[in-house]
Amino acid sequence: MRSLKIYISIGVLAALGLSSCSDQFLEDKKNYDNLTKDVYNYYSGAKARLNDIYSQCLPWMTEMAGAESNKRFTGVSTGLPDMASRSTEEYAGTWSDFVNPNVTLTGGATGTAVPDFFMGKVTDIQQSAYGRVRNVNDFIAGVEGSTLSEAQKNELLGQAHFFRAWLYFNMVKWYGGVPLVTEVQIPEKGVFTPRSNARQCFQFIFDELNTAASQLSATTNGGWTGSDWGRVTAGTALALKGRALMLWASPLFNRKGEDRWTSAYQEMKNDLSTINACGYDLFKTSNNINGSDFALQFMQLGKNPEAVFVTLHNSITTESDEQQNNPWEAKIRPKNTAGSGLAASYTLVNLFPDKNGIIVPGTGTYTKLKTSGTYDKNYPFVDRDPRFYRTFAFPGVKWVYSGDPTKKDPNNPSYGNGKNYVLWNYVWYTVDDDTKRDDPTGSDAARAADNFLTTKSSIYVRKKSDDGGIKGATQMYTYMSDYDQPFKTSAAPVIELRYAEVLLNLAEAACMAGDVDGALGYMNQVRARAGVRALTTGDFIGDTKSACMSAILYERQIEFAYEGKRFYDMRRWMLFDGGAVKPANTPDTYTLTGFGGNTCTWLGVTPWNGQRRERIEFQTAKRYGAGGITFDSDPLLKAGTARDVIVDLDDATTDLSTQTANLKTWYQNNLYIVEKNSDPLDAAKNKEVITFNPKYYILGLKNSVQENNKDIPQTVGWEVSSGGAFGTFDPLAE
Repeated sequence: MRSLKIYISIGVLAALGLSSCSDQFLEDKKNYDNLTKDVYNYYSGAKARLNDIYSQCLPWMTEMAGAESNKRFTGVSTGLPDMASRSTEEYAGTWSDFVNPNVTLTGGATGTAVPDFFMGKVTDIQQSAYGRVRNVNDFIAGVEGSTLSEAQKNELLGQAHFFRAWLYFNMVKWYGGVPLVTEVQIPEKGVFTPRSNARQCFQFIFDELNTAASQLSATTNGGWTGSDWGRVTAGTALALKGRALMLWASPLFNRKGEDRWTSAYQEMKNDLSTINACGYDLFKTSNNINGSDFALQFMQLGKNPEAVFVTLHNSITTESDEQQNNPWEAKIRPKNTAGSGLAASYTLVNLFPDKNGIIVPGTGTYTKLKTSGTYDKNYPFVDRDPRFYRTFAFPGVKWVYSGDPTKKDPNNPSYGNGKNYVLWNYVWYTVDDDTKRDDPTGSDAARAADNFLTTKSSIYVRKKSDDGGIKGATQMYTYMSDYDQPFKTSAAPVIELRYAEVLLNLAEAACMAGDVDGALGYMNQVRARAGVRALTTGDFIGDTKSACMSAILYERQIEFAYEGKRFYDMRRWMLFDGGAVKPANTPDTYTLTGFGGNTCTWLGVTPWNGQRRERIEFQTAKRYGAGGITFDSDPLLKAGTARDVIVDLDDATTDLSTQTANLKTWYQNNLYIVEKNSDPLDAAKNKEVITFNPKYYILGLKNSVQENNKDIPQTVGWEVSSGGAFGTFDPLAE
């Protein structure tokens, strides 16, 4: 690419540790400027270069952000409250720029700049999308031209082709069409690669992943073992191809609704045997208690059949090049355990199914799915899908850990160094004023129990927690009392692509290809592991095919909550407005003519535009009166009320329905429930609503990217960096 000046660093090889022959080779070379070509003739040297590609390209547990604001420049969301997840039902309280009604993203020189997932920081290969592509291209050329054996070449090249496809997938999902650079280019005048259209880009990705799968055929004997576990396999490549096939077939890139699913379905069915042969399957044990299998899949330090594409971490406490900690546990653990705590959206809480895996009444979101039973939003923890309890934490639920939080704050409750920890984060009011209690805009006159005080989150994210209450679970973190975030040193893996997604991608392909029974079969495997009943066509309302697709999207929303997948699904199925509005300054290729001209109507899904996300507040009952502002001012405890009713997910002797019913009774006797505004209000305290501009479905290039790549045209519908014109590149044109 023109203006992209990338210099490949080879010095990392010595740090990664080479075998004796290559150590001598490095010593003999002295001049590392000439190392690039020769290093690939040594298996250990080539593998060390490949390890560097892994470190650059794997998804990490960081907040997804564009350009220079994210060291791990991949454009991948992993579930933190970043610009992707804050655009969905998962988090409330702060708009992302994608859904902020007061912001319009632009590719021009003024205004709020569109995020950059295209180029990044060109002076640093670690923070440049095409810098990483260049590194992979260098590796492929070097290994292909090396003297390594064919078996060694295939093993190494298969992994490199996977990552080249992965890098391009993460650009194409945002931009539709990008330059396909497949060789190491010399950064000099006249070197230029134009943007390819979406069809060409997807075909390149499919070809790369098929090549990777073929070259990694040796991994179909159960996958990698020992210290190589976690490397990509033939199954990883084919699973990512399934994800890419469904993106290509989705309304985002298939505005006419062409049948791209039938061939994809057949291909994905054929690929499933290879994925399975690599050792992948749903994670299950013989002792699934209250959804413990669903929780345990994220807590495996060793080989895990669920982890089709995974980033491994360690619990090293000393800062060094080898330290790779996962910060998720430190983010989600509540404040009084010395964590930070992530507040869950009450909107998503209400969307979760009942204990049979059926959507509850009153949500009004999925109108082609039958509801079941009754639901009281004031007591959202009663009789829900087992995944609910492994995704959320609420007052009165046990959430065990190991550590002494009193060293961080002596007022924190110890609960036996976390071994008996129960979340009690209800609030009391410091003034006896019902107006303040009931004010939906919130009140500064409230304090939360158990030393939460001004931290008044009512329901926390629990998903992917290293839950010490699950019997047999191995603690993955080292609790460091002197750290600001003592759970920081966690070795929990980040699973980017789970086997559950393999099945749900297959379900989607089957449904859209017309095989509804096949779709239900794949989806019900996931539901069976969750511990809920199988769906049938009797659970649908109206057209079976569209209702089945709606059910699959709903299943994905629940199964993959807080894993960074929801915004991706909302974009590819155009769930913000149904695709009903063609963006300004775009050609007819952007008009949605398939799916009845509106995916939301076709699916029976309420558009996300125009909605809000709120929170719930569990207050001490009015009869307790007001409390003070200090940690020991809880009027409920001062009245001598026992907090002896809890929900213990590890209790196999007491039915969970009984536990939640008992907790509900305790709530009714002791708490007062009020719904509070969470998403922003305007200056007049009117409720603002989600506003996603339809041009955001396919992004344009940021102003700085255009300035550094003068010959690359801007995407249609987006502003050119200067001059007031609009882009001319149509990724959907063929």
